Amino acid sequence: MGKVDAVELIVRWHMANVAVMGAGSWGTTLAKVFADAGNDVSLWARREELANTINTRHENPDYLPELLLPESIRATTEPAAALEAADIVIFGVPSQTLRGNLEKWAPLLPEDATLVSISKGVEKATLNLMSEVIADAAGVSTGRIAVLSGPNLAKEVAQEQPAATVIACSDAARAEAVQHAAAAPYFRPYTNTDVIGAEIGGACKNVIALACGMAAGKGLGNNTMATIITRGLAEITRLGVKLGADPFTFSGLAGMGDLVATCSSTLSRNRTFGYRLGQGGTLEEATAATNGQVAEGVISSDSIFRLAQRAGVEMPITQAVYGVCHRGVTVDDMIVALMGRTKKAE
Repeated sequence: MGKVDAVELIVRWHMANVAVMGAGSWGTTLAKVFADAGNDVSLWARREELANTINTRHENPDYLPELLLPESIRATTEPAAALEAADIVIFGVPSQTLRGNLEKWAPLLPEDATLVSISKGVEKATLNLMSEVIADAAGVSTGRIAVLSGPNLAKEVAQEQPAATVIACSDAARAEAVQHAAAAPYFRPYTNTDVIGAEIGGACKNVIALACGMAAGKGLGNNTMATIITRGLAEITRLGVKLGADPFTFSGLAGMGDLVATCSSTLSRNRTFGYRLGQGGTLEEATAATNGQVAEGVISSDSIFRLAQRAGVEMPITQAVYGVCHRGVTVDDMIVALMGRTKKAE
C-alpha cells in the first residue's frame, strides 16, 4: 500500500485487529495498552501453559505478576491464529531471535498489515537494525515497518502510570494510524518519520544504562550519572547522524527520554545488570541478579561497537562497556580509561 490519506487510515483502523508476537513483559504490556485503547488484541505466547493462564486467569505471572489483564486479550501459541486478519503486528521477541521467528511467520503475515518493532538492538551477524531485519526476513517494503520506542518501563506502563512513546515510520499515515490505535488513556503516542533515529536511540541506550549501573554499583553519585547520560547521548547522536538519522530525534522521547528512564530506574534490567558488575560481580552473577536473563545491552555493546567502527564513529562509553562485557576489562580500569582520554572541547 502506498501513502494514503491519514484520516482515512485512522477511521479504518479505529478498533484495529492487533497481533502481539511475544508475551514477555513489554509485549504483554503493549497487548494491554492496545486492548485498553479499544482494539481487538491477540497475544502469541511460546508456551501453552502461559497462554492458558492469560486466557483463564487474565494475568502473566512470569513477567507481570499480580497485574490483571483485560479479559478481551486472546492468547494463543499458534502464530497463524494470532496473525489472522491483523491490521497491526507487533514483534516483541528478543532482537537476536527476530530474524529466525520472522522467517517462520512471514508467510502468515497479512498482506497490508503494518509491522511494528519493539525490539531494541542491533543484529550481531549482520549489524542490521531491527527494521532492516524485518524488511529482509519478511520481504516487505520499508514503508510498512514502524518502530515503537520511548521511556517505556513495562511495569510502570502496565500499572497505568502516564507515559509517552514515539511511533516512527517512513509512511507518516501509517505512523498516525498506529498512534491512534495505541492511544490508551494513560499512554500518549507521538509520531516521527525518523526510523533510524528511533532505533539507534533505543538500541544504544541499553549500553549507556549498563555504564550507569556500573557507576552506581561502585557507589558513584549524581554528577557521574549525569556525565555518563549526557556524554552517552552525544555518542549515540554521532552514530545516528552518521547513519542518516535526524539529530533532533535524540533530544526527544526516543532519544533523551528513553535514555534517562533506562539509565535511572531500578526497573531497568540493563542498569541492574551493570550495578551488579560494578559491585564486583561476574557476568554469571549479574545474569542471576536479572532473573537469569542477559541484559540486551551486553549483546548490543558488541554489535554497536562494531557498527560504530564500521561507520568510523567514536563511541568511548560503548567501547568501555564492550571491554567489560566481552574483553575482561575491570570496571575500575574502565573508569580510569574513560577519565584519562585526551582532553577536548565539548
